[in-house]
Amino acid sequence: MIELPVISPNRPERTRKPDWLRVKLPIGKEYAKVRKLVDEYKLHTICESGNCPNMGECWGVGTATFMILGNVCTRSCSFCAVATGRPPEYDEQEPARVAEAIKLMKVKHAVITSVNRDELKDRGAEIWYQTVVKVKELSPDTTIETLIPDVKGNWEALYRMISAGQEVVSHNMETVSRLYRPVRPQARYDRSLKQIQLTKEAGKRTKSGIMLGLGEKKEEVYEEMDHLVAHGLDILTLGQYLQPTSLHIEVAEFIHPEQFEQYKEEGLKRGLKYVESGPLVRSSYHAERHVNI
Repeated sequence: MIELPVISPNRPERTRKPDWLRVKLPIGKEYAKVRKLVDEYKLHTICESGNCPNMGECWGVGTATFMILGNVCTRSCSFCAVATGRPPEYDEQEPARVAEAIKLMKVKHAVITSVNRDELKDRGAEIWYQTVVKVKELSPDTTIETLIPDVKGNWEALYRMISAGQEVVSHNMETVSRLYRPVRPQARYDRSLKQIQLTKEAGKRTKSGIMLGLGEKKEEVYEEMDHLVAHGLDILTLGQYLQPTSLHIEVAEFIHPEQFEQYKEEGLKRGLKYVESGPLVRSSYHAERHVNI
């Protein structure tokens, strides 16, 4: 006989979200159009896999962040809603499908991301390269941001990923150095900084993102800003961490919008060229603004 776990009736409730974190439900003609194309071309989006709170707004204006190389990640980050496990074989036809969908959507600025594929020798770099190239072939006027994963120090793979003609290359730090082990157990703070530095040295516009509300201190956020500036970062996004399920790391604090504004001002003072900061900000939120800073 299989024994089921007993759920205590006195279990504490999850902290209620403040009013400033309320979002609109996804509705409208443009949302339905994007929904249809995503389903028809069997595409993955981080909007869905990552439970993004801005999906209704972004899809409502005809934009989406495409996730390539499948929807199963080899990492087990404690904040992320994307499925973790052993990914199936990747689809070599995926770059062509993504490019066709972007063309049909008439996207002016496309954001492409992926799961981590640590089991692949090239970390998926060739699929990355082919996806950007094919998007540019079908939609030459479309600008592209690639939000790339940690390549675990495989710098040859990194250079292949970023050499296809994209305008912005993003790699998220996610949190402050002290919290890397509980939040990103298979990543390294210094390695992610090095990846950003090498991307900048390769001539790319660089971008990164940090989640707030995980227990970080203000001084740690400011220190990380200094590290990012020293390693060549141009653009930083700051947003509130939201716990996707009860199995993920809990929210330590809901950061007030005024504090997000203070972080923005501080980041600009410390040398960042552009800072997108707010409770609902995510990596690709208003990404079209980050192309020509």
